[in-house]
Amino acid sequence: METRIRVLIGKPGLDGHDRGAKVIAYMLRDAGFEVIYTGLRQTPDSIVKAAIQEDVHVIGLSILSGAHLALTRRVTEKLKAQGADDVVLFIGGVIPTEDFPALQEMGVDEIFTSGASIDQIVEAIQRHVKARSARGDAA
Repeated sequence: METRIRVLIGKPGLDGHDRGAKVIAYMLRDAGFEVIYTGLRQTPDSIVKAAIQEDVHVIGLSILSGAHLALTRRVTEKLKAQGADDVVLFIGGVIPTEDFPALQEMGVDEIFTSGASIDQIVEAIQRHVKARSARGDAA
């Protein structure tokens, strides 16, 4: 029996808009993933703790507030400090393209902005988890 991919969707920071994150969570669930949604106004620490407790393969951050660089940096630092930097990290929301290189340098595996299809997201999750598993990095 194949293990289902576990995805945590987190909304770090003070952004109070979660419709997009919920839609993605429902669509990923319908695509066969096991999805954990942490809710609004989470701290990077609470997202990383939940990811470790839930033994997820993927963290998806939804950020619309403009604080994506600072919040993502804190999440990646917490993941490294907990020895969990093997978790695939995605970010979505309002992300200016000029910030993509900085986010990728921090360890973000994929960046999705408005208009990304669920098929693109599903394919990217499967590809990254498969690559990590092949290297022996993922759970």
